[in-house]
Amino acid sequence: MNAHAEAAPAILMRGITKRFPGVVALEDVTLEVRRGELHAICGENGAGKSTLMKILSGVYLPDEGLLEIDGATVYFAGTRDAERAGIAIIHQELALVEDLPVAANVFLGRERRTRLGFVDDAGMQAECRRLLDSLESQVPPDARTGSLRVGDQQLVEIAKALSLDARIVVMDEPTSALTEAESARLERTIARLRERGTTILYISHKMDEVFRLADRITVLRDGRHVRTVDRSATTPREVTGLMVGRDIAGHQFHGARSRGTKILEVRNVTLPWPEHPRGYRLKDISLDLHAGEILGIAGLMGAGRTELLETIFGASEPTWGGEILLAGRPIRFSHPAEACNAGIAMVTEDRKRLGLFADLDVAANVSLCSLRDVLRGGLLSRSREEALVAAPIRDTGVKTPGPHAAITGLSGGNQQKCIIGRWLLTKPSILLLDDPTRGIDVGAKAELYQLIDRLCREGLAVILTSSELPELLALADRIIVLAEGRATAEFPRAEATEQRIMEAATGAMAPPPVAAGRTSR
Repeated sequence: MNAHAEAAPAILMRGITKRFPGVVALEDVTLEVRRGELHAICGENGAGKSTLMKILSGVYLPDEGLLEIDGATVYFAGTRDAERAGIAIIHQELALVEDLPVAANVFLGRERRTRLGFVDDAGMQAECRRLLDSLESQVPPDARTGSLRVGDQQLVEIAKALSLDARIVVMDEPTSALTEAESARLERTIARLRERGTTILYISHKMDEVFRLADRITVLRDGRHVRTVDRSATTPREVTGLMVGRDIAGHQFHGARSRGTKILEVRNVTLPWPEHPRGYRLKDISLDLHAGEILGIAGLMGAGRTELLETIFGASEPTWGGEILLAGRPIRFSHPAEACNAGIAMVTEDRKRLGLFADLDVAANVSLCSLRDVLRGGLLSRSREEALVAAPIRDTGVKTPGPHAAITGLSGGNQQKCIIGRWLLTKPSILLLDDPTRGIDVGAKAELYQLIDRLCREGLAVILTSSELPELLALADRIIVLAEGRATAEFPRAEATEQRIMEAATGAMAPPPVAAGRTSR
């Protein structure tokens, strides 16, 4: 290697421009990344972060600009070219084949072979086990990938990238679906990679992660490079200000909400899990929900947060026991459509797999649950559809070239806003939000927080789960903590702290009796 190559940065992207129909995703962006550093890329959803990383990893070709790796100009016609150059990417949007086993996904397209040319399933499973062990994950290599929760699927995606033994690793929101314990494991893996000299580009909306891990931080806004700074020379508040072009303060909604009548009661709900040693996903869960309040559900991954919401919504196994009352009347939905007709809506945690219809445009995705309102003579009326979706698109702040733009062309945050807008059109009385801001930037989160608070003050009852405790502390009137399928604590807003919630979620405190419907504030 010559002296020029030794002195060259690991990555140099010069004047990168990328256009999509109706949108300039990147405009004249230059990025320099030093060898062996962890370089954070920050920006709002739609700022161009993922697009820039997809150009680096061969997913997209730039319309203008050059890419240099270790001082040499390269041209990637596809992801295989980038992999051969030593680049691996962990995508925010999971790219796994659900019907394949975990090990088959990790080595998809790079299957190992025996001497006789057969697929070496045993060898791949053994290596997959080693990679998962490095992530301190207990996921079985032979498990069907589609049976895993989002957090475990994210760990499979990370193991897939690590299997390439790359010199440059791009991590696009790698902890967005991980618990705090899983995120800590990933950080230990990152430390081991850095000891080997691996260069890491790290996209995250979580400022605590960025300022704990990064050497330098680059901020993008509206597809342009804003600034690159040393971590030690800036602050989280300054970075978020650069991301959105304005100062972002902490979000607290201290004004008293007007709590209405009791609208939902859950009594001793148990959801069996026969194939698991524990025997249940939920055990004796009880809670009350009133109109005009936000009930937070906290807990580590696997605690039963999603299962609880799915049971209420009619999306879980029909074997659950106990009682659920809606406005005083017993309900037992066998399908989510029944819940929707009864005035309950649910935004799922897995936007890509369970929320979006990739082949439909923005308007069709938003109007999907309100088709009767866009029909004329039994046929879809485009004019009615456009008129119907205009308000939810505006009210949720969706950034889109138009109502008929491809939903897949929007950022993750804007896709999530479309899903929320879809459910608001059904005029629900209860909104179930399962980790709704996963993978959404600070600016979009602020808008969603304001929207949720406003809807609640208008009388909507909300149950909110979140992987981020500050989010629950900012929004919820009460917080119920789950641990391994059981309710271990309930806190009114005035008594809730991150430490107390984590103690209850990890079993570090003795579980007090949970008084369903406790409403002190």
